[in-house]
Amino acid sequence: MEQYTVTGMSCAACSARVEKAVSKVPGVTSCSVSLLTNSMGVEGSAGEAEIIKAVTEAGYGASKKGAGKIKASEGGGGEDVLKDRETPLLKKRLWASVGFLAALMYLSMGHMMWNWPVPGFLAKNHVALGLLQLLLTIVIMVINQKFFISGFRGLLHRAPNMDTLVALGAGAAFVYSTYALFAMTDAQMKGDMELVMTYMHEFYFESAAMILTLITVGKMLEARSKGRTTDALKGLMKLAPKTAVLLIEGVETEVSIEQVKKDDIFVVRPGEHIPVDGLVLEGSSAVNEAALTGESIPVDKEAGDTVSAATVNQSGFLTCQATRVGEDTTLSQIIQMVSDAAATKAPIAKVADQVSGIFVPAVICIAAVTILVWLLLGENIGFALARGISVLVISCPCALGLATPVAIMVGNGVGAKHGIMFKTAVSLEKAGKMQIVALDKTGTITNGEPRVTDILPEQGIVGEQLLSAAYALEAKSEHPLAKAVTSYAREQGISLSEVKDFKALPGNGLTASWEGESLWGGNLKFLSSQAAVSQQAREQAEQLAEEGKTPLFFAKEGQFMGIIAVADAMKEESPQAIAQLKGMGIRVVMLTGDNERTAAAIGRQAGVDEVIAGVLPDGKEQVIRNLQKKGKVAMVGDGINDAPALTRADIGIAIGAGTDIAIDAADVVLMKSKLSDVPAAIRLSRAALRNIHENLFWAFFYNIIGIPLAAGIWIPIFGWQLNPMFGAAAMSLSSFCVVTNALRLNLLNIHDSRRDKKIKQQDQINQKMEDKTMEKTMKIEGMMCGHCEAAVKKALEAVEGVQQAAVSHETGTAVVTLEGAVSDEALKTAVEEKDYKVLSIG
Repeated sequence: MEQYTVTGMSCAACSARVEKAVSKVPGVTSCSVSLLTNSMGVEGSAGEAEIIKAVTEAGYGASKKGAGKIKASEGGGGEDVLKDRETPLLKKRLWASVGFLAALMYLSMGHMMWNWPVPGFLAKNHVALGLLQLLLTIVIMVINQKFFISGFRGLLHRAPNMDTLVALGAGAAFVYSTYALFAMTDAQMKGDMELVMTYMHEFYFESAAMILTLITVGKMLEARSKGRTTDALKGLMKLAPKTAVLLIEGVETEVSIEQVKKDDIFVVRPGEHIPVDGLVLEGSSAVNEAALTGESIPVDKEAGDTVSAATVNQSGFLTCQATRVGEDTTLSQIIQMVSDAAATKAPIAKVADQVSGIFVPAVICIAAVTILVWLLLGENIGFALARGISVLVISCPCALGLATPVAIMVGNGVGAKHGIMFKTAVSLEKAGKMQIVALDKTGTITNGEPRVTDILPEQGIVGEQLLSAAYALEAKSEHPLAKAVTSYAREQGISLSEVKDFKALPGNGLTASWEGESLWGGNLKFLSSQAAVSQQAREQAEQLAEEGKTPLFFAKEGQFMGIIAVADAMKEESPQAIAQLKGMGIRVVMLTGDNERTAAAIGRQAGVDEVIAGVLPDGKEQVIRNLQKKGKVAMVGDGINDAPALTRADIGIAIGAGTDIAIDAADVVLMKSKLSDVPAAIRLSRAALRNIHENLFWAFFYNIIGIPLAAGIWIPIFGWQLNPMFGAAAMSLSSFCVVTNALRLNLLNIHDSRRDKKIKQQDQINQKMEDKTMEKTMKIEGMMCGHCEAAVKKALEAVEGVQQAAVSHETGTAVVTLEGAVSDEALKTAVEEKDYKVLSIG
């Protein structure tokens, strides 16, 4: 996405006009304009010149942002892009306007209504008093000339905007008052003092000036509030270090951050910020990563660990090698995610944009009709004009245009502060609408690293003996379970003994010669052929398997030594996070490649609604497709093999510690790698969507109530009459209220589940899933290994109506989950065509 800065926009009608103009440029595939950040994101093959030309011809200005990126490493340049330049200018305009307005109000209201004293020549000369009001009004109009320039330019380009309404309203009041002044002058020259006083009361100079001043007040309040919505992004940019200390030929040299290149060696002292992403070569320290993850507890780092830019080295001296610099650092990517999200448009915003596109022309027509109707009803031109001006100045397309983007920007900022990155406005809007959350087991629900959980030595064997033998044997293996055993042995201080004649027997186990004796390790089936395994040990193994653990059996010289159980430990927060998702009315499904028994045990511990076991790496995408038939699905994963499923899901959520491929494929990235951030992200999305609905309601309600009141519909019934000045004040406050309401999102505690509500119809969806899902268990003969399992699984899942099949060659079974009616004969035929025998189906 290429990003551009757009100037001259004042309301939603402007942004809609720019978007429409650029979308027509050949080669542009998508265009999204943000009134909030005055930015435009364009995708496609169109050139920069053509895009800028289209914006210019629409009556606005455009310039390309640096390489389409907002960089964290520009020494403040990136932050400068978001600097609030509008508020200081508006403040100057406001103070100048207020000064001249005070003098004008003194003359027009204070003297005329309450007889406040004025110099004698003014008190006696009504024309001089009128001329002075005219001059003061002209000064205020010149100070606020931007309204007239932008408004009439929009009118000339047949794209009227909010400024057009203000310019027409203030201009009409000024022109009519000028006419009244000249008519009064003529009457005074003729000596008709009664007519002079009549015309004196027809002056609307103070209304024209007050309209401009009050709109400026509203614009300034709006600009200040809009500036606050980008505080989170500016805060991230401030974190970027400006310098780094490189180690060049053994000498420490301080350089600007732009000079750091990949593979440079840099050093970081205690208390300093880490300048770029890197790999620790020497030293150890505690690093505070709160800036990126929101996690306040420091993380221990040592040689071989990675560090990220903008994190703080708290204790030790580190020597590191730069791995990612400039816009490739984690911090820059986070900033770019937040920036891109602000440049994109949520689907709900399109409704407001469509209304805004026709809103201003419609209001101008309503104002013209209002004036005409009151004239036909016999009212004088001054009264009719006041009603028309009120319609023009009370109408506010800005509130409509800002309703969505301010909530999206603040929501993104809140997410960024807590390590939750929404890549687009669409993902922030859609996340809260999810009905099913599919969780990949390994690395998402569990830590992804097997750990030793139980040491069960056989009678007569000491635990340390069992562990020593297992350590010696497993040290030669590359299997993940072997690494769990060796890590545990090192932690227990067991010394490593060398083995000879090591052999790994695929699918079975390990064997070697240790201290002159044969050593064996593996599963129950393999060990049973080498030693006598007691009934008690078999029962213990059965119990361990029920708990989702993998029992490893060891024997020496035909003597069974005992069992070491290994399991992928569950993350501490997983059960609570899943309970929170269920409390929101979301159905939680766990995907795993484990066998049915292990998967069911982990599913029970985690508390998920449904377990889909035996899912092959390339089968996750198909599972997501099947789940999407029952509702909107969010997929949470961290591995390369999760990328297709993350892309297929309605919302893909990547665990931040996962692979770059998974993160690229996802719509939401959790920097802290905590499952508890999944319900937090959904909670934030729901709050942002609720805020958008409140803003849109206020914007529509305000205009629906305000325009008829300004037009004078209620005058014949209740006598309610709106002065144009109060209309301008209401217009100013409407946008301010919308922006202020969005800022309330900053007060949201995204980890507080006490106010969670179940989404509508979710119980029916859950019941529908349970009603539609049937299971059949098949007894199959002839499966000998994992390849057999895969062949049977593939054959069964190819049968129409089969959702998934969990196959185990160890138990000789296949548990088939059905979406609809599938005959036993169809299942039997599918398996027997692969040369396996079906014994029974139940």
